[in-house]
Amino acid sequence: MKFFEDKRREVMVHIEKFMLEKMGEYLKPIDTIWQPSDFLPDASRDTFFSEIKEMQESAKGLSYDLVAVLIGDTITEEALPSYESWLAMVQGVSDDEEGGWMKWNRHWTAEENRHGDLLNKYLYLSGRVNMRMMEVSTQYLIADGFDIGTGHDPYRNFIYTSFQELATNISHRRVASQAKKDGDTLLSKMCGVIASDEARHAKAYKHFIEKIFEVDPNGAMLAFEDMMRKKIVMPAHFLREVGLKIGQTFGHFTDAAQRLGIYTAIDYVDILKELIEDWHIESMPELNEAGEKARDYIVSLPNRLLRVAERMKNPMLEYKFTWIN
Repeated sequence: MKFFEDKRREVMVHIEKFMLEKMGEYLKPIDTIWQPSDFLPDASRDTFFSEIKEMQESAKGLSYDLVAVLIGDTITEEALPSYESWLAMVQGVSDDEEGGWMKWNRHWTAEENRHGDLLNKYLYLSGRVNMRMMEVSTQYLIADGFDIGTGHDPYRNFIYTSFQELATNISHRRVASQAKKDGDTLLSKMCGVIASDEARHAKAYKHFIEKIFEVDPNGAMLAFEDMMRKKIVMPAHFLREVGLKIGQTFGHFTDAAQRLGIYTAIDYVDILKELIEDWHIESMPELNEAGEKARDYIVSLPNRLLRVAERMKNPMLEYKFTWIN
């Protein structure tokens, strides 16, 4: 076990320089990147209350399922303290408090922090949401922990974040599209800029894994296989409401997303296909027997998952969330 931990730390030191070289491309300057106040009514202006009225009128046109998905996405974004502390525990990240990886961790979570801030304020002003019930769910999600099956392994963690950032990009982008159809152009713009952030972050984590494959193809391939056998779970898979057990609300949230086509089982397969292509899995050289077997499993998985996804029926069960007025 110690051999593998030492190996991963060596790899993290190796790829750190590539991360630092690209950091300015993956993360934007703090002074110039958008902030939540750029999209929200300004309380210092005489038009503040009329702008809120306008926001609320537009929000009335959002479908029940879209509001539910938006709240679930917001809670996920607001659980940021869990993600920052989780990444800080990854092997090779927290070895040096002032090192490159901790710098990445702080700057990445600082960018992500804006997402929850913006969406929370929008939902508060929209008048559609029981904010206390939503806030309870957010606190539960942070307090209940963050078990995604990666442990402290940087390979598994960066495979997870590569997948997850692509998934959140899809979700926010599709919420933006649906909000525009429902007549809420402000919400559409908000989710659009958040989706753009997620796309940059996905590019970063995919690059990190690409560099890991270059120096430890077998270790990376086995980690990829392990994550796909476990299935990539969403950060909000412990989501719950008042009086419910851990995870009981998550299924209803994903049902709403599936019904609207915001994030579906087909999207899961498409993300896997993208990672296989971007990481050149099928042509990966220098694999040993275990690595070859892991690759065979990974490249055959999309077709197997697609057959299952195509047989899935669109969930029709309606559920009343405590979050929505």
